[in-house]
Amino acid sequence: MHPILFEIPGIGFPVRSFGVAILLGVIVGHWVMHRLFRRFGEKPGDADKTWDLAMWVLVGAILGARVLYVIVEVSKYWSGAPNADTGQLYVESPLKIFAIWEGGLVMYGGFFGAVLLGIRAARKAGLRLAHALDLGLIGGFVGQGIGRWGCYLVGDDYGSVVPAKYEHLPFPITLRVPPLEWLQTHPASLFEHELAGKVLWATQIWESANAFVVALVAYLVLRKRRYAGQCALWVFATYALLRFLVEIARGDAVRGVWFGGTLSTSQLISLPVALLAFGLLWRYRNRTEPARA
Repeated sequence: MHPILFEIPGIGFPVRSFGVAILLGVIVGHWVMHRLFRRFGEKPGDADKTWDLAMWVLVGAILGARVLYVIVEVSKYWSGAPNADTGQLYVESPLKIFAIWEGGLVMYGGFFGAVLLGIRAARKAGLRLAHALDLGLIGGFVGQGIGRWGCYLVGDDYGSVVPAKYEHLPFPITLRVPPLEWLQTHPASLFEHELAGKVLWATQIWESANAFVVALVAYLVLRKRRYAGQCALWVFATYALLRFLVEIARGDAVRGVWFGGTLSTSQLISLPVALLAFGLLWRYRNRTEPARA
C-alpha cells in the first residue's frame, strides 16, 4: 500500500495515491467519452462539448459522494449506532463537513450526483439526454475502474477478514494488511490498526473490475442498441447487481449497516436501482425507435 506516492522536493507537499488515481481516472474517462462522441455522436461538434460535460460530472460526483457520506454518518450518530464518531463530529462541528480532503466519500452518492449534474450539462450543451447518458456513463465507469485503485493504495473500502481456509488465495482475490509497525509509520493509510497482518478480501480490486465490466457491457450494448438510453439502463442494472454482491464481502464499518447488520447503505440503494433498471429493460424489450429526451 502506498497512500503517499512521494513528496514534492523543497516544499514537502505529499502527492497522495488516491488523488493521482482519481486524476488518471478523470483523464482516461474523458478520453474514452470523447472518442465515443466522435464515433457515435449525433451531430458534428458533439465531441467538442465533452470537456465541459466531464467537468460537471466530476463536480457532481464529488458533491454527491460527500453529501451521502455525511447523511450516512449523521444518521448513524442520531440512531445511536456504534462507530458514529464521525457523525458526532459533523453535528458538533458542521464546518468539518466541507473538509473533503480529510476523506469521506460514498460511491453511490457520487454516481447519482454525477448523473444529475451530467444531465444538466448535457441539456445546456444541446445534447440529446438519453444518448449523452449512454456515452457518458461508459467513459465514467472506465474512469471509476482506474480510480478504485486509489482506494486500494490508501487502504480504503477493504473487505472483511478472510476465513483461514481461504487465506491461501492470491491477490487480487485477497490482500494482506501491512504489519502494525508499518501502519504506525504510515498514518495516511486508512487500515484500522487491529487489522494489521490479517488477510482481507480485496474488494477494492473487485470494485475496479466491476466498473470495467459495467463499461464493457454498456459498450457491447451500444454497438447494437435499439434505442437511446438502453446502455444507461444496462449500466444502472449491472452496477447495482454487482455492487450488491461485492458488499457482502466488505468489511469497513464506515459504509453503514442497517436492519441489524443485514444490509449496507450501498445494498439498500442497489435493490431498488436494480429492480427499476431491469424492470425498464423488460418494459422496453421490444422498443426500436430512438428514445427522445
